[in-house]
Amino acid sequence: MSLHQTNLTTLQLRAIDAAHHMHPFTDTKGLNAEGARVIVKALGVHLWDSEGNKIIDGMSGLWNVNIGYGREEIIEAVAQQMRELPFYNTFFKTTHLPAIELSRLLAEVTPPQFQRVFFTGSGSESNDTIIRMVRHYWAAQDRPGKSTIIARKNGYHGSTMGGASLGGMKPMHAQGGLPIPGIVHIAQPYWYGEGGDQSPEEFGLWAARELERKIDELGADTIAAFIAEPIQGAGGVVIPPSTYWQEIQRICRERDILLVSDEVICGFGRLGEWFGCEYFGYEPDIMSMAKGISSGYLPIGGVMVNEKVAQVIANAGDFNHGYTYSGHPAAAAAAIANIKILRDEKIVERVKTDIGPYMQKQWLALGDHPIVGEARMVGLVGALELTPNKQARASWPVETGTVGLITRDYSFQNGLVMRATRDTMIIAPPLVISHEEVDELISKAKKTLNQAWAEVKRRGYV
Repeated sequence: MSLHQTNLTTLQLRAIDAAHHMHPFTDTKGLNAEGARVIVKALGVHLWDSEGNKIIDGMSGLWNVNIGYGREEIIEAVAQQMRELPFYNTFFKTTHLPAIELSRLLAEVTPPQFQRVFFTGSGSESNDTIIRMVRHYWAAQDRPGKSTIIARKNGYHGSTMGGASLGGMKPMHAQGGLPIPGIVHIAQPYWYGEGGDQSPEEFGLWAARELERKIDELGADTIAAFIAEPIQGAGGVVIPPSTYWQEIQRICRERDILLVSDEVICGFGRLGEWFGCEYFGYEPDIMSMAKGISSGYLPIGGVMVNEKVAQVIANAGDFNHGYTYSGHPAAAAAAIANIKILRDEKIVERVKTDIGPYMQKQWLALGDHPIVGEARMVGLVGALELTPNKQARASWPVETGTVGLITRDYSFQNGLVMRATRDTMIIAPPLVISHEEVDELISKAKKTLNQAWAEVKRRGYV
């Protein structure tokens, strides 16, 4: 008998979970002492837990449920595909209808330089694929020395050995012998935390030119690619200054370096454009994607490559890389249905012209709260920097992350999922959120900030 068919209490479910389930990115001992939240239902932008509490999912699951929960079109597309062809691989000179249709559809909605996709099962797999692909690309042109990949400190590109190495997260590098060789990191374009007395525009140029300085240090003939997220998501919704991306593109073009855009979070409408590179106006050679490609209904990812890269790979014989689930038929069916909903219902355009501006106005107004040093938002992804001193952009006089976790816990109690990264609160609700639901979300966020402010004052942090 499945747990769905039992009347187990929340305490009993938590006990089973604690006994058998190892959670990702979790202090297992601490979680088991507290007990995990048990989510049992979702619809639209809301979740319900095992206690019957209704919660606004301000993080779209994990940045990925772009069209919201409960879309029957996706459920039916997956069910039909499972009946016809639940699985077959794309090895052995073989393909199948969902892979064919999804590849064509992706060529239509991605920027015009992209006509080809390599399918994966996740964002981490996509970025691992990119490591292999860019090195193979240069080796196939008798330039194997161009193998080093430059990424950014505090960037996030997944948690596999390759993805975590590309990412610049110190806690991840502290475990498992990371990063792997041939990957180096430069400064992030985080003006609020690292810009000092420079204007955002000055700092954006400085941060971009860190790439140029690193290339000069190592030699352009050793560098295969630069990879970065349009906006750093897990790093705290770090929105680059307006001067940043055009300068990055100039440097890559002049130095013959492949430009890779990690669109796992920013892709499929999050910024009010189909892809983040389109919002910032740069043209990558390669894009990694996942999350919003299927709105999380089934796991799938991909790597889009331009014709320059695709032709070299195609002419170099076997590309000895792939996954059992590359282009999985049911996952591809979910992605096809999802992309058609985004396109046909003009959800991306709505983020740009309607719900995005509506939420941005209210979210940015939270910057007036005494605990908030900066509020920022693009499309439907935003952040609140928590500080004891707004003018100084000061850090808290306690361990980094303490105030963020206090605020996150109040948010959960208030029926709103906000994520804490260090002492930054971040939000990325489903793209289908209504005006009324935005009002409710903002109201809960204000209540949360008020409670957190009162608590930090009670503890003597200000």
